[in-house]
Amino acid sequence: MQRTALRLWPALVLAMVFAIFSLTACNRISLPRNINLKAFDPHRAEFICKYEADANPPITSEAEALFQQGLAATSYDLWPDKRDYVNAAELWKKAADLGHWKAAMNLAGLYEQGLGVPRDTEQAVLIIEGLMKRGVPAAFDKMGTYHQRGIGVKGDTSRAYAFWQLAADMGSSAAQAYLGAKLKGTYDNPGQGFWGNREIALKILECSFAQGSGDGAYELAMTLANREGKTSEYYARALRIYHDGVKFGSKDCARDLSVDFGEIESLTGNTIDTARADRYRELRAALELNPDLRFPNLDKVLPLPPDELTTWDGQRETLIDAAKGLVIAPKVQPTPGSQRTERAHFTQGQVLRWPAQPLGAAEVDALVPHGGKWMPRLYAVHRKSAGDPRSCSIVKFCGERFSSIRLG
Repeated sequence: MQRTALRLWPALVLAMVFAIFSLTACNRISLPRNINLKAFDPHRAEFICKYEADANPPITSEAEALFQQGLAATSYDLWPDKRDYVNAAELWKKAADLGHWKAAMNLAGLYEQGLGVPRDTEQAVLIIEGLMKRGVPAAFDKMGTYHQRGIGVKGDTSRAYAFWQLAADMGSSAAQAYLGAKLKGTYDNPGQGFWGNREIALKILECSFAQGSGDGAYELAMTLANREGKTSEYYARALRIYHDGVKFGSKDCARDLSVDFGEIESLTGNTIDTARADRYRELRAALELNPDLRFPNLDKVLPLPPDELTTWDGQRETLIDAAKGLVIAPKVQPTPGSQRTERAHFTQGQVLRWPAQPLGAAEVDALVPHGGKWMPRLYAVHRKSAGDPRSCSIVKFCGERFSSIRLG
């Protein structure tokens, strides 16, 4: 009996090992990083526009406050050596624990780059997988980037495109801008990373642009301005989209308009307008330094023709301040000093609130005189955009999508 048991022991051990291996393999297969995906189809015949705001989970005010503190700690207004990623990681971890999906995305970026925390790509992937389980479109877009670059997973470009396709269909404006740019060719060249499916590309880019994507605006405007059979109608719409792209924080849109207004170009009515070119150039320079900037009040200081330009003192700061979004400061209780009669009491003035919202027409007119200089000095908490390795948006270089660190 004892000998029989001894003979069976190796078989039992092998069975246990096999069971553990099988369970582990099943768990790995079931991970979101390994989900079955529909193959990328560059010649798709349909695209239904969806917005990511409709899919993203709600964010509480407590979580948002922590998130904003993390953004402030890593603001582009600070010198690089003054940005506190350790503090930001702690703040975003707390916000993520409260369900803030953007904070979780940013925290994954910190683990990915090793900023403020030890570099841990597996932890970054696990965070993104958690967001995928919650249905966050941006998480599927990020997982595509991880697969392309082999961050925490095996590099696989085919799966990367499949993830981006899924993210775009779910509503990711970043994935839509990227895939729209890839499909807008007039012929196929997979080796160079583009395909000829312009009709669908335009639909995808329109969806990205409608969500306020600066990259989507740039790709859409450039496609319309350079399409076959160009007409004044296409030029007029492309110009407006370029301009809106500047509002959304696209330095590429600002760059193109600064060039086109400085030359004889069909897009800008074959008229040289150096005053407008100078202002777009300043906006482009500002966005190079701080991709977080957004300019919802741009039309007040830099309207498109035929509207007249307002007076500007030539200082970049006044132009930027005027183009930012403003809200009236909330009413505050009077301080003891305000009750004194021997000195005039001044209110606290205008401040920015997150998210920045434009004022009504009458309020804006009171703050931005059409014929004068911009006076108030503002303190801003900015948002994130493209053009920097810390950006959540798309950066293209030699056909590769770069990874990102934070969302704003």
